[in-house]
This record gives sequence, C-alpha cells and structure tokens, in this order.
Amino acid sequence: MKLDVDAGFALPDLGGEPLAPRTFTSTYFDTRGRRLLAAGITLRRRVENRAGVWRLELPSHDGPFGLEERGGPARPPEPFLRLLPALLRNGEALEPLAKLRTRRAGVSVGTVRDRVEVVIDTVAVLDGSRIATSFAKAEAEIAAGPGSQLDTIGKALRKAGAKRSDGRPELARALGSTGEPAADEAGPLERLRALLVEQYRAILGNDPGVRLGEDAEALHQLRVATRRSRSLLRAARGLVAATWAERLRSELSWLGGLLGPVRDLDVLLEHLDSEAATLEEEDARAFRRLRARLAAERRDARERLLDAMDGERYFRLLDALEEAATAPAGELTTPLAEIAAEAFRRLRVAAKTLPARPTDAELHGVRIETKRARYAAELAAPELGKRGARFVERAKVLQDVIGEHQDACVAEDRLRALALRGGGKTGLAAGRLIERQRQRKSAARRAFAAAWSRVEKAGKKAFA
Repeated sequence: MKLDVDAGFALPDLGGEPLAPRTFTSTYFDTRGRRLLAAGITLRRRVENRAGVWRLELPSHDGPFGLEERGGPARPPEPFLRLLPALLRNGEALEPLAKLRTRRAGVSVGTVRDRVEVVIDTVAVLDGSRIATSFAKAEAEIAAGPGSQLDTIGKALRKAGAKRSDGRPELARALGSTGEPAADEAGPLERLRALLVEQYRAILGNDPGVRLGEDAEALHQLRVATRRSRSLLRAARGLVAATWAERLRSELSWLGGLLGPVRDLDVLLEHLDSEAATLEEEDARAFRRLRARLAAERRDARERLLDAMDGERYFRLLDALEEAATAPAGELTTPLAEIAAEAFRRLRVAAKTLPARPTDAELHGVRIETKRARYAAELAAPELGKRGARFVERAKVLQDVIGEHQDACVAEDRLRALALRGGGKTGLAAGRLIERQRQRKSAARRAFAAAWSRVEKAGKKAFA
C-alpha cells in the first residue's frame, strides 16, 4: 500500500516495534529517451552501508515485481540485461537519470507470523551534492503471513492525513513528470496515435516478464496489447496512411501468431490442473502423462516465441510502434462515433443471424465482431461519453462469456488429440476431462443470450 504524505508527516500510534532507521542512496538508470520509465519499468542501484544492490522492477498484474542482484557500479548485472534487449535495441545505452537519498523510519506491526511493516520515506532528489527538491511517501507492506492488519493500518494512515498515491513511480516524482495529456482531450488522429503508443508501452513493459517466464500474465498482457493495436488500426482505417497501417497490422499478426499458442497452452494447463485435482488417483496418474505432453508443447512454442523476440523482425516492429506517436495521417473524414456505430451494426448482424444451435466457429465469429465493436467504441470514447463506456463494459463481459466457450473448445480438441495418442488409461482420463469441457461449453452457451441482450441494449443507447 503506497500513500502520499506531506513533509513532516508523523506516523499515528499503530503499536508495534520501531524499525531501525535507514539511510540509502539510489541511482536510477534509463535510456536517453526514457523507455524504461514510459514502460513502467525501473532500474536502480541502491547503496546502503557501502554495499550496492541492483533492483529491476517490472510491471505485473499484482503490482511491481522486483528482482535484485548484488553488483558494482560499472554496469547492471548480466541477468537484468538479458531481460532488456527490447528496451536497449538500436544500441541504446543505459545512463544515470536521477540520484535520490532516502531516510526511512517506521514500525513493524503484528506478530512473527502475521506482520506488516509501515515506513515513512523522506526522499531528497540530488543534483551533485545539492538537494534539488524533496518529497515524502508512506508505505505499508506485508512482511509475513496474511497481513490481516493492512486495511486497518491504511485507514489509520489516511485518517492522519495520508492520501492514496497518484500511482506515479518514485522516479517520475523525482523528475517532476506529470504524464502526458489524456488521449480524450485530443482530436481523432491524435487519439489513435496516443492509444497505439499506449499499446506499444504495454508491449515493452511486459516484454521482460515474458522473457523471464515466471508470470503467465505478462505474456497475456503483451498479447492483448498486440491484438488491440491491430484492432485499433482496423477500426480507424483511413485515419492513418493505409500502406503504413497495413504493414504494421501484418507484422502485429505475425507476432500474435507466435504469442497465441503459448497463451492457449497457459490457459489450458491452468484449467486442466484445477480440473485434475478432483480425479481419483489412477486417473490422476494418467492425467500427469497428458500434462507432461502439453507442457512439452508449451516449451517448444515458448522457445519459438523467444527466438523471434531476439530477432531483428521483432525489433523493427517495436520501432514502427514507437513511431506511432507521429504516424502519417490518412484521409479519413468519418467521425469516430460513426465508425463505432458501423462496427456495432456488424456485430448485431452476426448475432442476429446465428442459428438456434450455432456451431463453435459461428460463436467464435461473434466474439471477433464483439472485440472489434468494443475497440472501435474505445477509440470513439470522447464522442460517445458514458453510454459508450457502458457499452464497452458489457462488450467485455460478452467477450469473456464466448471466450470461456472458446477455451473449452481448444481444451477439448487438445485432449482428443492426446487421447488418440495415449490410449488405455490415458485415454480414459482424457475422456473424463473432455466431458467436463462439454459441460463448460454448455454453461457458456446458456450465459450467451443474457450477455448479448445487455450488449445490444447498451449499443442501441450508445449509437442511437
């Protein structure tokens, strides 16, 4: 829990034991164009009691994920550099960006098995030996166990005057960065450019996590940014130069084709692991053989992806996305709201023409049209207002419903292929899991009608 506090803020009485006061100096590094900061990544070397520790913080679904390595000031540790080729491409070098001195004091609240550490940091931004500016911040972090007192501590801190953090990294505060103007305040072309840059930064921010391979969500978010970029370019055909846009869409499709198999297997393995937990021991042993084959497929798909991510084609794609901030203008004159309305019309046609018992492929086609309508509405958000936002939220739900159906379809197909190869007890275990995928598909089909009804209703209001 990170909170902003005024200079001189004093911790309220939280009980607990005082922590030993600390003073340390942190030097932050970035490229000249501040790629790491823009992608939500920080790299710093902290010196405390003459010992130096490098820390690389990567964005993740559950908050920043930190890696630490001891090392001297000459260069970052090699394991960190192996995660950053996309940010250091084209010969970009890391250089010192800011130096901060932090004085920390705080308390440890709770027991050995359930403990929260609460600290106040007074941070001085250094310019040589001179203090250029300073600020203070508070943090409450679970140090052991469930951290049952975290919410109570947060309330006490806010009551004492602490405020929820504005979300900016410490480095951004030190540099006085307030962020860029919201895309909603710009014209159609500027908004598209801003949204494309946003996706580019999401790709960059999740690239090291994909290379590290410890968080499946990093790959998912990179894939989402890739697909969203393609959909934005499709929705706004003509807003940017056609040749530039189609070339970029083609390269994004290539990257998506490498990300898709790994992500599909991540989803499948996670789901099957939860399903297999209910199998009897004999079936569970047979399932483990099935899982080993799927895991081997995933390793192969991941190796192909990582090979591509180390290649020049991938780096050229990143260069093109980086240039999206100044993407060449096209000749589009149609308002974005009309483009979004047309995407919704196509979605309605796809949904209304579904037969009483649609095939799996027909349902998946509706999902694709839902995604396109949603992204077109996001592009036109400034023109559509609250009704457009409501449509987007309901479209997300519909995507998830049909996505659950699609995941079950993929799982069933994979299990069938493995069952044919396995035979015997392995085939029986696969058969049990296949039956569960059919139940999963049936549940998603039952949920489809209500989800579509809500989307249609919201769309009629948004695009009236």
